[in-house]
Amino acid sequence: MSVIYILLTISICVAVVFFIAFIVAVRSGQYDDSYTPSVRMLFEDELKKETSKPIKNTKKP
Repeated sequence: MSVIYILLTISICVAVVFFIAFIVAVRSGQYDDSYTPSVRMLFEDELKKETSKPIKNTKKP
């Protein structure tokens, strides 16, 4: 039964270490996206074409 308490303690310590490493990586900018802003301008026109609707002429000649 005491082995369960030891394993639980060790697993909590490992989880805390990984959580701290994750927080440090996020704060240092490890997960910042530096690629998407440079290529976003290439795809903006394509998105505008999809969202724009053709104007229908309601007047009859």
